[in-house]
Amino acid sequence: MRYCARCLYPENTKPTIIFDDFGVCSGCRYHQSRKQADVDWTERESLFSKIVDDAKKYAFDKGMSHDCIIPVSGGKDSHYQVWLATTKYGLNPLLCHYNHGLNTPAGLANLRNLVERSGCDLIQYTSGRNSVRRLSLSMLEIVGDLTWHYHAGIRTFPFQVAVDWEIPLVLWGEHGFAELTGLITIEDFVEHTRWSRKEHDMRGFEPEDLIGQAGISRRDIAPYIYPSDEEIERVGVRGIYLSNFFQWDGRLQTEQMIREWGFSPITWRRDRTFNLHSKIEDHANDLHDYLKYCKYGYGRATDDASMEIRHGRMTREEGIELVVAYDSTRPRSFSYYCDYLGISESDFFRIVDPQRDPAAWGLNADDEWVALDSVDRHEVSSINTEARIEQSSNRTFSADNRHLYWCEANPPTVSSNPDFGVYPERASIL
Repeated sequence: MRYCARCLYPENTKPTIIFDDFGVCSGCRYHQSRKQADVDWTERESLFSKIVDDAKKYAFDKGMSHDCIIPVSGGKDSHYQVWLATTKYGLNPLLCHYNHGLNTPAGLANLRNLVERSGCDLIQYTSGRNSVRRLSLSMLEIVGDLTWHYHAGIRTFPFQVAVDWEIPLVLWGEHGFAELTGLITIEDFVEHTRWSRKEHDMRGFEPEDLIGQAGISRRDIAPYIYPSDEEIERVGVRGIYLSNFFQWDGRLQTEQMIREWGFSPITWRRDRTFNLHSKIEDHANDLHDYLKYCKYGYGRATDDASMEIRHGRMTREEGIELVVAYDSTRPRSFSYYCDYLGISESDFFRIVDPQRDPAAWGLNADDEWVALDSVDRHEVSSINTEARIEQSSNRTFSADNRHLYWCEANPPTVSSNPDFGVYPERASIL
């Protein structure tokens, strides 16, 4: 298995990744391209201002209450998107929350905080527990993803609202696959499309494909049915990504939202990553990520460490230590979700084992699955040295960042609020 010479991604990274002649991956090159001198961020901000002005004029001319829609989860990006739109650009967004039903107390508390601090209107769709169970079990068996309904709802429900309320502008934060694997370039100005939603977020499936499987009926898939092309065209709906118009650094933005709007990270040691401020609203994320490891041989620690390496806040060697510590860890929530889905642990692996990537996994003499390779098995070579970037003085595990990243030698102060200071054994619906 080849690994990026700069970060930690393997060549089987999903949805796709490309290594150049220097052994550096497309995700690293994308990140590097955002810092190049020929990217005129002032011009890009002006383009966004023009979009904002048009949205305000459209809303005024139509006598509408809201200028745009912002999909929110309550996470750090949600806070930043709404803060930027309201305080910097004077927009009056309709916040749109798809509630997948598998929340953490921290996520629900941060969502309440966002609504209170912003003063914005919120519309929410909550999927019922029975429908979620049916969808989770079915998509675990089909694509190895018990949280498929998350992606389907988050990427669909805001556009249902956009059509119903005739609000044509939807503001997303960063384009995740661009930031992680360089799926697009900085010059693309890619927008949300029905195709990208289906192929990348929904694993190639539309909700209608699931009717009849595991007892799934049309009533189970209501929030995942995308508006027709005619409806989208009638309203003129477009979904744009703020990271196309602004420099993007999740750590800096999290710090800003802690100061400005009281966003709260968690303070316990997580099972699958050292990051204490990203995706903390999703209770099933640990098992979702463990599934990624079981299928492809890498996990969330690889994602988070690679991003820190690209920002120069961590060396590749430090990142490898974190991958070894986290990527193979079975999460505490494993048994909880087996019980939730009504399957045994052996059933879980019976479902998942056939989905393992043969480039990453093989059977040993005892008929046990073993990782064929890992980034820590590769010696540091000249190609790694040449690919190394300049290091920042702001180190990931410095004392100043102890509230953002878990470090045994420098742990965060435990929050007195149990929503943020205590690991939640169970998922919360509301």
